Amino acid sequence: MTDTNPADPPAAPGRRILVSCGEASGDAYAGALVSELKALDPAVRVSGFGGAGLARAGARLVGDYRGLAVTGLSEAIAVLPRARRMLRTLTATARAERPDVFVAIDFPDFNLRLLPAMRRLGVPVVYYVSPQLWAWRPGRIATIARHVARMLVIFPFEVDVYARAGVPVEFVGHPLLDLTPPPVDRRVFLAGLGHDPDRPVVALLPGSRPNELDRILPPIVGAARRVAAEVSGAQFVVARAPALADAAFAPLDALGADGVPVAVVSERTDDVLAACDVVVTASGTATVQAAVHGRPMVIVYRVSPFTFTIGRRLVRVSSYGMVNLVAGRSVVPELIQHACTPDRIAAEVVSLLRDAERAARMRQDLADVRSRLGEPGASRRAAEAVLAVTERGVRRPEPGRKLERSSPAL
Repeated sequence: MTDTNPADPPAAPGRRILVSCGEASGDAYAGALVSELKALDPAVRVSGFGGAGLARAGARLVGDYRGLAVTGLSEAIAVLPRARRMLRTLTATARAERPDVFVAIDFPDFNLRLLPAMRRLGVPVVYYVSPQLWAWRPGRIATIARHVARMLVIFPFEVDVYARAGVPVEFVGHPLLDLTPPPVDRRVFLAGLGHDPDRPVVALLPGSRPNELDRILPPIVGAARRVAAEVSGAQFVVARAPALADAAFAPLDALGADGVPVAVVSERTDDVLAACDVVVTASGTATVQAAVHGRPMVIVYRVSPFTFTIGRRLVRVSSYGMVNLVAGRSVVPELIQHACTPDRIAAEVVSLLRDAERAARMRQDLADVRSRLGEPGASRRAAEAVLAVTERGVRRPEPGRKLERSSPAL
């Protein structure tokens, strides 16, 4: 006989969960979430829109995010037809399967459009990883307040944003604290790439979307050439995100032609970060990843001129990098748009390689940032919150329809 705790709610075998995520980071978070859901309830059935991480965790993919993950207004227009088809597919899946809960993971320009359909179908929504509405387009919080049963945030300052709007919110911590593996042996890793472990190493993280690489990789390559000319023995390692074509990395050929030591490593970003001395990274999740590793960094970013002109009028924060936002002050340099030039990137990298005191101060600041990300176990806490919503059995009916099953409200 198996002992049970009378205080525990009875298991609900066969619970159905629909997940939607986009881009590499969201797919990684989705995979970790589904793994924890299955650990808590082996009978749970998960379908979703995502990528390899979601599929590896045991979810049935109904769509692949590759090709839809772009940044910028003009760039988004190009993928709009495919995005609309995917929205229809997910709505049809929800109508056919009637999941117990829909979990939206970040990717707001896509996921927020699904929320009204889920409400009409009576499917409660858990939103995991907040859109950056505190930075721009704050009006989106009205959509979230209207449709979301539970908001699960990964940064502590986001709690007040949703609490003020009356949205049920929980800070679960940052999943990267669990997803970050133990550091590799620097000497073994670099030697395997043909690099000298005793020479300085600069990690290059140019982004995870094709249009990011188009605009960010060329100035990074130009900066690497300048760093190599100024710092004797400088070596470079590029962390290649999944689902990117070889052609996106063509600008790196110029470094090889100049004799600059550069290696490209696929889907091993943590290993690259663990082995480097300084990081040049596109703004985004990778900045937090570098902070978890305690690596001094330079944040860079460029978008189309049209997107930058429009977006600059909408942004409500003084910093773009998540590391600086979490710290509440500028702890790492940001080179955005017109400032994202080879000369300026190189100057920051050379400074961090040569100025040991500055690099040490930055590592100390990044340790403080990491301490603000909460405790390990974010994915498990998120999974528990998702299952709690299914146990409450919330179903919001379509106008004029009755609930399919009687259940208490949240």
